[in-house]
Amino acid sequence: MHLGEELIVLGILLLIAYVLGRAGKLIGLPSIPIYMIVGLLASTNTGWFPLSFESDNIELIAIFGLILLLFNLGLEFDQDEFFSNAGRLIVSGGSYIAINMGVGLIFGFMLGWGTREALIIAGMTATSSSAIVTKLLIELNRLANRETPMILGVTVVEDIFIAIYLAIVSVVLSGETDPGPVILKLGIAFAFLVVMFGVARWGGRVVSKLMRTRDDELFTVLFFGLAVLFAGLGEVLGVTDAIGAFLIGLIIGATKFRNRVEQFALPMRDVFGAFFFLNFGLGLNPALFPSVLGPVAIAVGMTVLLNVGAGQFVAWLNKLGPQAGINTTVILVNRGEFALILATLSAGAGLDERLQPFAGLYVLIMAVLGPVLAANSERIGSVVLRSRKKAERAEAESRRLEREARSGDEIALMEAALAGDDLDQSEVTEDDDERETERVRAGAARAAAGRGEASRRAADGDGDGDGDDGDDDLDDLDAMDAGEARLWAEQAGQQSDQRAARQRDPEY
Repeated sequence: MHLGEELIVLGILLLIAYVLGRAGKLIGLPSIPIYMIVGLLASTNTGWFPLSFESDNIELIAIFGLILLLFNLGLEFDQDEFFSNAGRLIVSGGSYIAINMGVGLIFGFMLGWGTREALIIAGMTATSSSAIVTKLLIELNRLANRETPMILGVTVVEDIFIAIYLAIVSVVLSGETDPGPVILKLGIAFAFLVVMFGVARWGGRVVSKLMRTRDDELFTVLFFGLAVLFAGLGEVLGVTDAIGAFLIGLIIGATKFRNRVEQFALPMRDVFGAFFFLNFGLGLNPALFPSVLGPVAIAVGMTVLLNVGAGQFVAWLNKLGPQAGINTTVILVNRGEFALILATLSAGAGLDERLQPFAGLYVLIMAVLGPVLAANSERIGSVVLRSRKKAERAEAESRRLEREARSGDEIALMEAALAGDDLDQSEVTEDDDERETERVRAGAARAAAGRGEASRRAADGDGDGDGDDGDDDLDDLDAMDAGEARLWAEQAGQQSDQRAARQRDPEY
């Protein structure tokens, strides 16, 4: 067997990937779009290279890459974090997925490519790339940010969703139309999921005993063999090889050997995963890009807008501020491996051929746009929030001026009313003075009349011949009438003084 040319092909691909990867790191690009671009450049559909870069040369290695990508995804799944905050994580991650997938499904039907194609497009737009999200959080030094646990929680829920969704999609893409076989396949797929999740949750100690070995070489062969075995088992049971690898990774992640497995599995994932993305790029045909350019542009705009709303909503659910929502948006907006897995499945199922270039171009744009936005999220937040604060201050100033104008009108009306009251009160006061004067005069008149009556009685006598008694009566009557007159005069004077005092009082 002569493999010299194939080895040269693989070596050249990896070296090109290295050169472009170094260039991409300078502007903060992740590796996924770099590998896809390398595969696209090397594709026979472009004709830019003299060597034959056939996809079949690296297809098996690419499958290993897919298996290890999902295996590590299950390995990194934090069960304790999920089950301790299951309610909050399900609401946060579920709302994020529901918003993106619901609109994505409507968009897929609007394209008119078919029902199964719409289901694939909805899955592509529903979830972010866990690999890109994790790398960005590390490279941007945001692991200590307040929103980071929430972002990782959303990716955890996305991982569970991917497992369930791929199980459903694999049955839908099988081409079965009879309800009986479809229900049977779905039942087997979900039973497999439930059993594997149960083993991962409660069987960690048993699996740890089976993996006990001190030899690093045998240990590496063991977990890699398990990943390949369960990937094949998942394919046979109808839940795809990717989900089989994810579930065995979930189980091994629940053992005490998790850190040791990661030490060997991560470098293997990086190498074999690169071949998966390279192989996908090799299968792209740039000539088909113009036919999907419009749908891809709409999908990109839709994804960005939905993530703005979903990011702020998830941040609000977790009682975080607008800047945390912006950071969440730009991190989770990335799309990557899951969209490409769905595109690979659709190609194998013979769906619309436009799905492949659609997924490739969509992931290329999102995997480049997302990291650029993420690297500048603090700057974006400062501009957006500063504009928002200016608008809020302008609105507050407008409300203040409106209140002052309204208060000025009310004060003017009150002053006019008080002026009218003062005028009425002065008229009432003048009338009261006249009445009091008349009462004093009447009192004085009665006193004078009393004194006249007393004088008359003194002249006529009182009928009993006792002049002294008549004099005493006259004196008493005189005193009474004079006292009554003084009383009326004093009361009138007091009331007049009180009215004068009230009129001088500014609050009157």
